[in-house]
Amino acid sequence: MTDIKDLIQPDRGQDAIAIHLVNADGFDEFAKTLSAAQRASLTGQKFEGRGYQVGIVPDGDGFFAVGGVADPGELSSWCLAKLADELPEGTYRLVGKAAETGAGPAMFGWLTAQYRFTRYTEDENAAGPRILLTDQPGRIDAVMAEAQAEMLVRDLVNTPAEDMGPAALEAECEKLVKVHGGELNVTKGDALEQGYPMVHAVGRAADRKHAPRIMHLTWGSESDPVLAIVGKGVAFDSGGLDIKPGSGMRLMKKDMGGAAHAIALAGLIMGGRLKVRLHLLVPAVENAISGNAFRPGDVLNSRKGLTVEIHNTDAEGRLILGDALTRASEENPELIIDFATLTGAARVALGPDYAAMMARKDDTAQALVKAGKANDDEPWRLPLPEAYREYLKSDIADIANAHTNPYAGASVAGLFLDRFVGEDIDWVHFDTFAWRPFAKPGRSKGGTAYGLRAAWHMLKNRFGN
Repeated sequence: MTDIKDLIQPDRGQDAIAIHLVNADGFDEFAKTLSAAQRASLTGQKFEGRGYQVGIVPDGDGFFAVGGVADPGELSSWCLAKLADELPEGTYRLVGKAAETGAGPAMFGWLTAQYRFTRYTEDENAAGPRILLTDQPGRIDAVMAEAQAEMLVRDLVNTPAEDMGPAALEAECEKLVKVHGGELNVTKGDALEQGYPMVHAVGRAADRKHAPRIMHLTWGSESDPVLAIVGKGVAFDSGGLDIKPGSGMRLMKKDMGGAAHAIALAGLIMGGRLKVRLHLLVPAVENAISGNAFRPGDVLNSRKGLTVEIHNTDAEGRLILGDALTRASEENPELIIDFATLTGAARVALGPDYAAMMARKDDTAQALVKAGKANDDEPWRLPLPEAYREYLKSDIADIANAHTNPYAGASVAGLFLDRFVGEDIDWVHFDTFAWRPFAKPGRSKGGTAYGLRAAWHMLKNRFGN
């Protein structure tokens, strides 16, 4: 993971390069405070105060920086990100109206803008660290934790399947226990076939190195409210016997993105010492092809006792989640949240920038949307319509795993999961892309988290100390 621990530091009056923030409306007034040479420098850089513009202005033997933002007095998570990415190595301080916020939410983007994935090659063009000073030192630890959680998701998703299989996801859960305490139980082999039959069926075609398993981590006082976090851990999805085309497989290393979100969120919960009894469940498989792969037309047993007819082996994520959600429900939790890279339909509906969210309870959904908007991570609620439950009818089993018409794919997948969640349990499902196809300031191309900060801030409000 990119080392960010010193990239934001308390302002103790140390030497630093000034950053002025301006917008297009205020640029002319700001320019009047500059010398003719300084104004000419900004003109040459075509700096006009538009969002994400970066200007470097000579000032004696040094320079100061100018950043274009929407509102210098109300900073977003991303308004300093372009500066953090493009400025030379050094230590910086906000001045003027923006200094009154102490960087505020923009500290998050300052950190994430400096993320680099260098497991397999060095970034030859990377600048040295850009350090930001803040007069709100009490916020540093919290924003560091959030940025590290975001970067963990990026690292896990960006790692190819050969190095991020079920065993590697198990190792990530072990790291949580090592750092925060708790207990980890891992079920695999014959015990998996008996206790989590759909997880076993989906993963049994993979070789021994990538054998299926389910991780169940518990943490916190048994007297506190039970919170269950579940993450889809399909380390690679070939589609199974309903094989994907090559173009559809290209990004399937990211199909464990739900597990990455769940592990990162669990780390925030444990690090933040929320007053919960946490149950983290990560079913981890590779949906591979071999002589013992599960087939279209098969009927699988499930932990809940429902039988599931397989209409499509490429609708495997909902199967492993079904067993995990059943296990989570057995703890009578106050809330279950699951994350999954579940359907292409959600991407068609919302594009890559929003996590689709489905929820049983309006109050919980509204709290998540509110927390997301406040932290630049807004989910978009999709329905769970009763009218579409009939799409999952099977002639020979209790339920089918996929429908054959082209309609409402994300919601129908959510309705499948709903059958495996205990009655009357408050449950939220995130259908997340876990991937950014185009870079934006503070948000690199590749693996990324959607809905993570929304969930974390909602949980802090609900279960915080």
